[in-house]
Amino acid sequence: MEDPEDWLRLVRAQDGLVTRRQALARGITPDTITAHLDAGRWTLRKHGVLATFTGPLTPEARRRAALLFVPGPAALSHRSAAAVLGLRREDETGPVHVAVPYGSSARGCEGVAVHRSRAFDHIAVDDDPPRVSKVHTIVDLAVDEPDARRAMRTLTALAAGAQVPAERLEEALELRRPRRYLRPLRDAVTLLRDGVGSLMEADWALDVEQAHGLPAPQRQVRVIVEGRHLAEDLLYAMPLGDLLVRLDGWRYHANTRTARRDRARDNAAELAHRARMVFGWEETRHAPCEAAVLVGTRLTELGWQDELQRCTACR
Repeated sequence: MEDPEDWLRLVRAQDGLVTRRQALARGITPDTITAHLDAGRWTLRKHGVLATFTGPLTPEARRRAALLFVPGPAALSHRSAAAVLGLRREDETGPVHVAVPYGSSARGCEGVAVHRSRAFDHIAVDDDPPRVSKVHTIVDLAVDEPDARRAMRTLTALAAGAQVPAERLEEALELRRPRRYLRPLRDAVTLLRDGVGSLMEADWALDVEQAHGLPAPQRQVRVIVEGRHLAEDLLYAMPLGDLLVRLDGWRYHANTRTARRDRARDNAAELAHRARMVFGWEETRHAPCEAAVLVGTRLTELGWQDELQRCTACR
């Protein structure tokens, strides 16, 4: 071995993994590699990829092995990039997803899925490990969904949760112009521009409002409560009055201070002669049709002239 310290730095930087080519380049002979493998000190994880330890791979090492297996420029993508970015948990029983330039000769193998991208130079981030950027990972996950509505939900929910500006998503869609779901994804970006700011709000906009033909509300409406400026989630302005709808996620409403503030908001709405309704995860995620009926009934009382539509899930 030419430089033991350089070797140790490489092993540590690559989560205990090296390629056969890297080992040979640092003066480790083929016989030494074979001896380590035969003795069980090292293990062959993929063609040309060696682990300098035994036992199962950590999630980080599993992703590293895929990157080392793929020749040429490569970056974690889709669910694997999402796991590194904290957008979603990775299914460790599924393949590691890797993006490569469109003309790359790279091929996948068991446990590695390769995606070719004409925009690789624009979407890849030179990080450790290299990965597709957050905004383009969100687009990849949305395009990978089995239908347009799920694609819209994924784009709005992930972007809202990660606080990715609608403008950056719009730029990403125009750069790549995916063949699947381009128009629905543009509609999802419009929702984000209009103020959708959480997973629950995304589900409400898609499964309660759009699926049932409810009118588009004003989102994140500023109100004054006890001299303080607060925001109500949704305001439906009708000819005979306004309806405020609040979407309560349990994690934001689990203390007495927040409960006290919400009571003050209800009292302020009453004093302003505004109707109000409150929905949580149970209604938004699991009973959107029933929630739409309730809101539609109240809006009709307030002068809404259209009719509620039935979605595919309506009984």
